[in-house]
Parts: sequence; structure tokens; C-alpha cells
Amino acid sequence: MERRVFLAILLSFVVLFGYQSFFAPKPAEFTDTASSAPAAVTTAAYPVASETLPAVDTAAPLVADTDAREIAVETDSVSATFTSQGAVITSWRLKRYPGDDGEPLDLVPSDLPPTAARPFAFETGDAALDATLASALFKPSAERLDAAEGQTLAFEYGDASGLVARKAFTIAADDQPYVLTFTASLERNGSPVPFRVAFGPSLGVGWNSTGSSYYYPAVAILSDGSSAERWDDGDLAGQARHQGAYRWAGVSDHYFLSAVLSDGRPLDLHFQPVSLPAPRAPEGTQRTYIAWSTAGMPGETMRVFYGPKDFDILKAVDGSLVRAIDFGMFAFLVVPLLTALKWINGYIGNFGWSIVTLTLIINALMAPLRHKSLVSMRKMQKLQPEVKAIQERYKKYKVTDPERQKMNTEMMALYRERGVNPAAGCVPMLLTFPVLFAFYALLSVAIELRGAPWFGWIHDLSAHDPLYITPLLMGGSMFYQQFITPTSADPTQQKMMLMMPVIFSVMFLWAPSGLVIYWLFSNLWTIGQQLITNRMAQPEVTVISQAPAVRRLKQKAKRTGRE
Repeated sequence: MERRVFLAILLSFVVLFGYQSFFAPKPAEFTDTASSAPAAVTTAAYPVASETLPAVDTAAPLVADTDAREIAVETDSVSATFTSQGAVITSWRLKRYPGDDGEPLDLVPSDLPPTAARPFAFETGDAALDATLASALFKPSAERLDAAEGQTLAFEYGDASGLVARKAFTIAADDQPYVLTFTASLERNGSPVPFRVAFGPSLGVGWNSTGSSYYYPAVAILSDGSSAERWDDGDLAGQARHQGAYRWAGVSDHYFLSAVLSDGRPLDLHFQPVSLPAPRAPEGTQRTYIAWSTAGMPGETMRVFYGPKDFDILKAVDGSLVRAIDFGMFAFLVVPLLTALKWINGYIGNFGWSIVTLTLIINALMAPLRHKSLVSMRKMQKLQPEVKAIQERYKKYKVTDPERQKMNTEMMALYRERGVNPAAGCVPMLLTFPVLFAFYALLSVAIELRGAPWFGWIHDLSAHDPLYITPLLMGGSMFYQQFITPTSADPTQQKMMLMMPVIFSVMFLWAPSGLVIYWLFSNLWTIGQQLITNRMAQPEVTVISQAPAVRRLKQKAKRTGRE
């Protein structure tokens, strides 16, 4: 039984890490532009007809700004920059989430080419009109906006050709700091012009700058409220346009999300992979984003979320928005674990020690069951001479021989007589699996752990231990735990089990350090409980009567030896 359980543990981790290595979404790979032609940068976020309308003649602006200028919008959570040229966002920095350079992370990719759409750009399908709108100097309603209480920044443009364009942005108050309410209208000679709202390439840095094996690149994401569909760049090549009664949709990467909330109306979206140069990366490399757009209606209000995939923040905006976080099949357990972890951290103020505290609480809850398991394993160990005697009597029969079935019947009768449950020693180990995998999912995708330090050399609980100290300590504790744990396995199997700590140590070298901390302190708790149990239940020295068949075999061997 023990051998099968440990084998199940090993296979489970092989499957888990194998999936992560071969089937999970891969980081966007760099393409060497020096040796291959660079991918074309497509700025349109939806197909443009091959025959466009006649070019719009340059007309004198009637309502416009005199020069292109930037309008700063500051909240407690966001530092945004709008430009009057095109009335779009050029920077959306999250004050509470630093980037690789230590500065607030900008969700609008830097160094976008002039032809790439910026968030909230107009697109009509008419290349000439789109160019006019992109270069138009909209007149802003303010030169600066401190939107802590929620204010509106409006833009307006009009020219002699009869073109009138309006945009208005309202930054939500503190309870929803990453939500913008957007309204727009576009007219020519008094008639509405159909348009789409483009968000350009999303999101953030666009590539795995840390080299972590737990990075998930940007994907298109769509949700009807009950589940979420994720489409990577390969999937979008086959189906770029998506229409339906989606509750929200947009682009999601590992930790951040840009999404439009439908508020009950059908959505018409288009997604397209876009290759762009990677700033602060090796020369001649590229990164892949996903540009996207959604159909707009004149005067219609559109709510857009542009921020972190923090569980509580997403839930405050829309309960179904938490599905943007891919917790996997153990989401039912990850959510309460994350809730408990954040609650504990509210008192401790350090996620590393909060993980330690939560680990001790979980192990304390399982302590009674683990105690019964250890007692059962000791009983099994004491029964081994009798078990081996039974096995010796039936070893001459083949596995398929009906007589061999009597061995199992006799062993079950022995277990019942002595009050031993052979499976009782395995149950606690099996119960730790869901918790372990839930911690794995939590620490891999929860932004709350992104960049969260513990102490000393561990500065990010979502990344692996840079010095590999905690994985080695975890392996050592696992080795000692197995060494002192009662076992009914034969010496060969015991040696095989002692290889498990080595295998786990290797697998955990690149696991999130928070996960290693959980496993390490779980081992320490188990070791302490095992030592206490051993002290409470000292092994009894008993003489076990051997079965008559075994005695006859020994007597025969003695007579043969004398002869």
C-alpha cells in the first residue's frame, strides 16, 4: 500500500510538472529579426475592406486643440497619461505594481510604432478617415485631472468637412480604481458614422522578462459569466472575430487584464496577434501582443477594466470577472485558501510568514487524522512477521492460481482480528494532495504573491528560490521524515522510498518559493508529530507465534542440515 501511494505521489508530480513544461501556455519566444524577416505589424484590430472610401480632404479644424499635449490623470492607484492627438491613452501606470525596473508597471506597451492603435482609438474601416482621427488634435476639457472622487475628462474635435468626434472618460472612484467609463460619438454632416473602439496591443511588457517557467503570455479571453474561454495567438489565426452575449471580454496575461464589460449588450470583438520590438531586450528580438477592438455605439456607455487580476478587485467590479484568474481544476479549494491567506496577511503583513501560519493551521486541523495514521502504521509494522509467514505459505502458487486468493482472505482476517486498517496510513497523505496542488495554482497565478518578499534572499514568493536553499532544506526534511516514519515495506522498497526526497528536491528547485515554504513547514510539523507519537507509543517487544507451516519448514531445514 505504501509503495503504491508514494508511486502515486511521484506520478502526480510528474504529470503536474510535465503539463507545466510541455502543455501549459509558453512564454512568447523571441524572434531574431537579423536572420528572419520581422512579422508585419498590423494596426487594424479588425479586417479592413480592400476597397476603402475616397480619402477625406484635409479640412480646417473648427473645434480642436492648438498643439498636441498630454493630460495627466492621477488617482491613488493609477497614473495615466492621455494625449489630445487622437484623444487616446498613451500610458496607464499601476502605482501598486512595479515592473522589472522597479517603476510602476505601464499596461500600455512602450515604444509602440506610430501606426499602432492606442487604447480607445476610433476605427471605421476607412483608412483615410482613421488617419484623420488618429492625428486630429482634440480639445480637452481639462489640462490635468485628479480623479480620486471620480471625474470626467472630455475630448471634442470638429472640422470644416462636417466631421465631429467626441470622447469622454470617467475614472471610477476608489472602490473600483481600475475601471473607466467611456462614451463616444462620431458624425459626419450630422449622420452617425459606425465605428469600433480599438485598444491596440495588450498588455504590459509582452514577454517573459524574468525567465520564469510560470509565465503565461497574453491571450484573448471571453466569458459568458459562468466560464472563460482563452484563445492564444495560434487559435486566433483560425477565428479572429467573436460575437455573442459575452458578459465581458478582452485580453489577459499572467497577472493583468484589459476587458470591456458588456452590461447586458451583445459584444462584437476582433483579436489579432501583433509582433513588436521588445524594449530593454537583446537587440533584434520581438515580442507578441494581441491587439483587439469592440464595436461601439454613438453615445453608449462602455465600462472597461484595465488593471490587475487581484481577486478582491475583480470581484468588486463584477463577480464573474474573477474567472479571468486561471486557478485550474482546484479552484474550489484555491479560492478559500487565498481568502484565508489574505486574511492572515492582514494581521501579519508578510505573505511569507502568512504562508507559514496557514500551513501550521492546515496541519493542526489534520493532526488527529495523521495521528491515527501513524498509530495504524505502527500496528502494521508489528504485524509484519505474521504477514510474511502467510505470504511464505502461498508463494509457491502463481498469481492467477485460485489458491493465491486464499492468501488475501487470510491476511484480511488477520487485519480484522488485530483491528488494523491497512489503508488508514495512506489517507492523510492523499488528503494533502489537493492542498498541495491548490497552493501550486495559487502561488503560480495569484497577483497578491507577485513580488511579495519573505525575508533575506527571497524577494518574490511567486518565483523560485534564487539560491535553492529552501528546496534543499525541504528535501532534507522529507528524507528525515521518511527515515523516522514506521513502514511495513521490505528493505529494498525502503531504499526506493528514500530516493523520493531527491526526486522532489529536483522538481522543487524551480517551483515558486512560497510553495516550497509550504511543503517545508508541513514536513517540519509532520516530523514533530511523528517524534511525539513515537515517544507516546514505544514499540512493544512481543513474541509472535509463527504459523505451523513455517515451523515445519524450519524443522525440515534443520533435519536436512544434520543429515
